[in-house]
Amino acid sequence: MQREIFTEQHEDFRATVKAFLAKEVLPHYDRWEKAGIVDRSVWLAAGRQGLLGIAVPEEFGGGGAPDFRYAAVVAEEFARAGASGLAIGLHNDIIGPYLTSLATEEQKRRWLPGFCSGELITAIAMTEPGTGSDLQGIRTQAVDRGDHFLLNGAKTFISNGILADLVIVVARTTPEGGSHGLSLLAVERGTPGFERGRNLDKIGQKAQDTAELFFEDVRVPKENLLGELNGGFVHLMQNLAQERLTIAAAAIAGAEHLVEITTDYVKQREAFGRPLAKLQHVRFEIAELATECAITRTFVDRCITEHNRYALTPADASMAKWWATELQKRTADRCLQLHGGYGYMSEFPVARAFTDGRIQTIYGGTTEIMKEIVGRSILD
Repeated sequence: MQREIFTEQHEDFRATVKAFLAKEVLPHYDRWEKAGIVDRSVWLAAGRQGLLGIAVPEEFGGGGAPDFRYAAVVAEEFARAGASGLAIGLHNDIIGPYLTSLATEEQKRRWLPGFCSGELITAIAMTEPGTGSDLQGIRTQAVDRGDHFLLNGAKTFISNGILADLVIVVARTTPEGGSHGLSLLAVERGTPGFERGRNLDKIGQKAQDTAELFFEDVRVPKENLLGELNGGFVHLMQNLAQERLTIAAAAIAGAEHLVEITTDYVKQREAFGRPLAKLQHVRFEIAELATECAITRTFVDRCITEHNRYALTPADASMAKWWATELQKRTADRCLQLHGGYGYMSEFPVARAFTDGRIQTIYGGTTEIMKEIVGRSILD
């Protein structure tokens, strides 16, 4: 079925994204995978191309287009290209809303121009060793010292952790406040006491720098408090639906692309004197995957439409996230099987997709957490 959510302007933008990937990303990607990090210069190239800060007001150097369909285009094309190392979605769609909706005018003038140009790379630090998805278990402390907060703690699994120039840190500012004692503090590169640990060795998304971060007596100026004091939990909840929808948009695009390349492969690959595509089992596998993708695509596109109307519910976003990412995982496994031994070879795109996509059901809230959110919305 022809998709109906995009206009000619969105498709023109899609062509721009594809051209950027072809010129600035794909020729360097194998090198980045080996290095475990992308070049900072590619962030500057993304800024010049208008791919950063798409929803940021023009007065701060952004695109002035809050239409989420542009973000969906970026997520889809990066997923199809297998270019997870350049975390533009994290920068634009997860961290961007915190800066545009919570930052003061002074903070916006200080951070947003660099955010849009690629000179200022961002990260958000929630997860801690031993806490996982449990925000109430956060132990990183920020003690009020008058004109600054004294920040102490450790974070792990932080995407963009090595490259980031500005890290939004979720810290406990009221010890007895539970989930309502958390605040968001913006910690800038070079702040004394802020150290980066290992660039973590993952099974996939090798080009995406993922780090441990350490904070020892870090003096964070009061001017770097983002949003309301002790309002961090509410702020995080307000932005999670978009984060999960971004992941879902990438997941269904990745699954669709896997079906496309596997369809081409089984048409060309022969076994027992004829193409694999002539075998009934293979035809049924492709039919099942194509059907599952088509049905999932319909729901995700509807969620994108609802989000643009500010009507997407947390439960619907959670449905989209868990279903689309589980489909992506299942599709990668079945498509690798259809490739046979070649599917296990690193030079085949299906092999990278198999390992890169595995994190999708974990970050942004695990499948189990998504089901809990959906279940509560129905039963509580």
